[in-house]
Amino acid sequence: MLWTRMELPCWCLLLLSSLQSLSANNDFFTSIGQMTDLLYTEKDLVTSLKDYIRAEENKLERLKRWADKLDSLTATATQDPEGFLGHPVNAFKLMKRLNTEWGDLESLVLSDTTDGFISNLTIQRQHFPTEEDQTGAAKALLRLQDTYNLDANTISTGNLPGVKHKSQMTVEDCYELGKIAYSDADYYHTELWMAQALKQLDEGEESTIDKVTVLDYLSYSIYQQGEIERALKYTLRLLELDPEHQRAKGNVKYFEFQLEKQQKAAEEKKAQKQEEPGARDMTEKEEEKKKKKSKQAFSLIPERRKYEMLCRGEGIRMTPRRQSRLFCRYYDNNRHPKYLLAPVKQQDEWDRPYIVRYLDVISDAEIEKVKQLAKPRLRRATISNPVTGVLETAPYRISKSAWLTGYEDPVIERINERIEDITGLEMDTAEELQKDEPDAFKELGTGNRIATWLFYMSDVTAGGATVFPDVGAAVWPQKGTAVFWYNLFASGEGDYSTRHAACPVLVGNKWVSNKWIHERGQEWRRPCALNETE
Repeated sequence: MLWTRMELPCWCLLLLSSLQSLSANNDFFTSIGQMTDLLYTEKDLVTSLKDYIRAEENKLERLKRWADKLDSLTATATQDPEGFLGHPVNAFKLMKRLNTEWGDLESLVLSDTTDGFISNLTIQRQHFPTEEDQTGAAKALLRLQDTYNLDANTISTGNLPGVKHKSQMTVEDCYELGKIAYSDADYYHTELWMAQALKQLDEGEESTIDKVTVLDYLSYSIYQQGEIERALKYTLRLLELDPEHQRAKGNVKYFEFQLEKQQKAAEEKKAQKQEEPGARDMTEKEEEKKKKKSKQAFSLIPERRKYEMLCRGEGIRMTPRRQSRLFCRYYDNNRHPKYLLAPVKQQDEWDRPYIVRYLDVISDAEIEKVKQLAKPRLRRATISNPVTGVLETAPYRISKSAWLTGYEDPVIERINERIEDITGLEMDTAEELQKDEPDAFKELGTGNRIATWLFYMSDVTAGGATVFPDVGAAVWPQKGTAVFWYNLFASGEGDYSTRHAACPVLVGNKWVSNKWIHERGQEWRRPCALNETE
């Protein structure tokens, strides 16, 4: 792919979907925009299949009429064969049927009505998702389950927030998710989904998957998580259904041996502590220390957990005093000529770092034009391998992006000018080439990324927030709006509190476009401060 010169303004458009493959071909699961094409492909195949069924039904109807006619005729003829054939017309028709009509019937039976359907299926198959796409979609569902703290039954019954097209999962679907988790040695999710498959089987759902198979996976995944007693319980249930299951027989003996071993070790440890003087006091002190440590650990929430909490809307709540300092206003950027009579609507989203949202800054027509330009170019987003430095896809980064430059269409140029007029920052040095860097403040030839402008080009039914884990801020998508923040202090030092991440879309799809604005050209537009953190 060839890229244009650096001085041309460019912005990146991203599509994030609720299902996020590792496929090097199309990566269908990462983009609802491309998965919609698969729906039309499937619709075309269904039409072709119905045509084939109608042709087969017509063929069978002709055969049935022929069989019924001959059944009645032969029943009458065989009652008085000589009398029947004594009529010359009957004798002629018998010769004709056996010499000609049965041959025609044979041709009808052997005729192939599958040509049209098979031909269409062969053509369309080259556009089908791969095994990697299916695996990627499954893993995306597991990530959504973790991020939004959903139980398997909620997902299986389709009871997700705001869904229009409710879809339930079958036993086979749950079993497939469990198997994919199992293949990754992810025994936690294996247990969740095999247990859900078993639950649905116990409730009477018909399936080609039997309980013995599900129980085999379930007991092993529980054992791998160290819960031998529960693993034994499910293994015994398996043997009730299939007493000759060899692996289960061996597992029961092994589990019972391990439980006995654990029990003996626990008893020995208990007896040893009772014999030691002051053992009870020491134990109590140790317990107190553990409690203190656990409290301290809880106060230091890991970043991943902070991220997931923010995605669920469980972030830090501002104090009333801080909230009282957030305002909405009409903004004209120091009496800019374009906005004197029609200022833009600006509202504060967060105070530290300062994040603002601009409302109604991109029209529906402009959004559709941007989508139209971007869809053919959407490619899987990449990251830089920290060891090799090579750009590659990652299972946790599942957006697709395309780059649009100002010279390609007047709409893009107009939007670029709008960003410049509102922010007051130079766009000629804004980032053009997509750079996936380990450090967001790394030099890229035009200085660091001084600021980020992010358009929300769709509403999202559930999920899809932009979160800032260091400060507990979450900004939710709202179609037609844009959010803006500075990544650098005025001194040029990086403001690491602006580190942000996109939450996965739970229901719906999310279109965003962002503009990374660089330092060069901003010397007189945003003068450097003397204090490092100003």
